[in-house]
Amino acid sequence: MGQSQQIQTQEEELELNSIQDLYRSFIMECPSGSLYLHEFKRMFGVQNGTPESQYMDSIFRAFDMNHDNTMDFIEYVAALNLVLRGKLEDKLRWSFKVFDSDDNGCLDRHELWKIIIYKIKKGCVSDETGTGNLTAEQVCDRIFQEVDVNSDGQITLEEFVQGAQRSPWLQNFLRLDVNPCGWVQRQ
Repeated sequence: MGQSQQIQTQEEELELNSIQDLYRSFIMECPSGSLYLHEFKRMFGVQNGTPESQYMDSIFRAFDMNHDNTMDFIEYVAALNLVLRGKLEDKLRWSFKVFDSDDNGCLDRHELWKIIIYKIKKGCVSDETGTGNLTAEQVCDRIFQEVDVNSDGQITLEEFVQGAQRSPWLQNFLRLDVNPCGWVQRQ
C-alpha cells in the first residue's frame, strides 16, 4: 500500500470514528432517532417566548429538510457540516432560508427586521470601522442598499447571495449565531 493510499485510509477511518461518535451522542440526546424542536432548543439552553426561541425556530425549520418537524441523523449531520465546513455560498443560501419566514423566496423589511433585532440584542452591530454602533433601522437600510439591486423593496436569493459575497460587513453581520458545541456532546 502506497503512502497516499495509507493516509486516505486513515482519514476514512477517522471520519468513520467521528461519525460513530456523533451518532452515539445524537442517540443519547434523542433516543427516538428524531430530534424535536423542544430538544433542539434545550441543547442550546433556549427558553420559549424569547427572541432566541423565535430565531431557533427558524434555524430548526431550515435544517428540517423533509419538513416533518423533526431533525433525523442525516439532517443533523448535514447541519453540522454546513456550520463547521460549509462554503460561504452554501451558508448564505441557508441564512436566506432562515430569514425567509413566509417561504416566498424573497426577503422583505419585516423578515429582516426580526433577525436584526435578535442580532442587536445579542450584541451591538457596528459599522466597517468598528467604532460606530448602528440602530436596527440603519442596519436594515444598509442591507437593502447593499443587496436590493433593483430597489423593489424585496431581496431575492440571488441578490442576497451576490450582495453578501461583495460585502465583508454583511458577511460579518450574517455569521451564524449557532455554536455547534452544544450539538456535539462528548460522553
